[in-house]
This record gives sequence, structure tokens and C-alpha cells, in this order.
Amino acid sequence: MIAFLETIRFRNETLFYFGTICLALAIILFIASRLSDLQVMGINAYYKPIKFCLSITLVAYAMAWFTYHVNDIGNIMVFNWVLILSLGFSVLYIIFQATRGELSHFNISTPTFASLYSLMGISATLATLAVGYIGILYFQKDFPELPIYYVWAIRLGIILFVIFAFEGFVMGSRLTHTIGGSDGGEGLPFLNWSKQFGDPRIPHFIGMHALQVLPILAYYVLKDVWLTFFVALLYGLLGVWTLVLALQGKSLF
Repeated sequence: MIAFLETIRFRNETLFYFGTICLALAIILFIASRLSDLQVMGINAYYKPIKFCLSITLVAYAMAWFTYHVNDIGNIMVFNWVLILSLGFSVLYIIFQATRGELSHFNISTPTFASLYSLMGISATLATLAVGYIGILYFQKDFPELPIYYVWAIRLGIILFVIFAFEGFVMGSRLTHTIGGSDGGEGLPFLNWSKQFGDPRIPHFIGMHALQVLPILAYYVLKDVWLTFFVALLYGLLGVWTLVLALQGKSLF
């Protein structure tokens, strides 16, 4: 594990430290969740920022790994800071609201909260477009040092990431992450995905983590271009199916 982290730091030191800070925050927030009874809509207030910190850690580490092969220092540094500033703002606001026992997402109860929520939407868009830009570079460049099935897994993983990141606007436009019922009902432990109604957070999660799942599967298991395409198709269809289910107001569980 230490060797893996050292490799990430070597590949992109800036994103490595950003991801590691988010990981440290997740650990601190987990401790806070054990010591505090503070809740938001019947759920421990610290669970949401923990999930965001862990997710951002995975994105930062994955992109640190992928940008190493692009070999374009100027553009990569711009990419790094777009990702850090956009995702950093969002996670800090989510943590701030959690410590106050207030909603961060869908909170338009005051003009200030409405503005900050809109800024989170803009930040998420910028981060998604930045990742998409790296995907474009992966289509424009050749990577003779890498197995072609691995390169395609990165390309397809980024495509699915971008598509399902923007799927988040399904929730943003409705100001809710529950379809067919109200937010805050019975859900899975920690993840809090609804057991009763449709929940667009599920396809959002599945699609965005194609960024990690597909390259790992292709490199260590599939080792074939066509198998990589086939698994990526199945993975994408899983995301679409869970989205359709959610839009119908049906729980996956």
C-alpha cells in the first residue's frame, strides 16, 4: 500500500496531496460521527461529508495516475488546480453545513444558501469538464508504453464518469435525491440509498466510479480490447438500468 501511494505521489504530487488531505478529513469526520449525535434529516450529519471526501480521494488518486501518461506539464497543472479548487470548495461547504446540522445540497432556504448551492453545481460542472478534457487527450495521443486494452479502459471509464457525473443534475433539477417519496426515509446503512423509493444517487455512484473499476478490471483481469468494450457496455447498461428504475420511483432494494 505504501509503495502504491508513493507511486501516486511520484506521478502527480499535487493531486496526491489533495487526495490524501481528503482521506484524512474522512477519517476525522468518521471519528466525529462516532462522538456526535448531530443529525440531518434523521441521518448522522457527518456521513455525507465522509462519503464525499472518500469519493474525491478516489477521483484525485485515479486522475493522478492517469495524467502521468499524458506528459503535458502545463496543461496538467491547470487541470490539477481546476479539480482542487472546484472539488475543494464543494467538500468544504458540505463539511461546514454538516457541522451546523444543515443541508448543503438542495438548500435554497436563504439567498446565501441558494447561491452557495448554485456554486456547488458550477464547481461540479468544472470538475467534470476537466476530467473530460483528460479523456480527450487520451483519444488524441498514442501510448505505446501501455497495453491498448488498458488505454481503452481509461477512455471508456472517463466517458462513463462524465455522463453519470452530469446525471447528478437529475437530482439538482428536482431539489431531491428521492423519487416517489421524500428525502430522509429508510436507507442502506451509511450509504443511505433509499429502500422504498427511486434514488438517482445509485446510478450516479455506479457511473462515476467506472473511472476506477474499468481500468483495474482491464489491466488485471480482462487483458483484451473486446472484453474491455463488452464489460464497459455492461457496466454502462447497469448504470442506465438503475437510473431508469430510479426515475420510475422504484427502489433497487
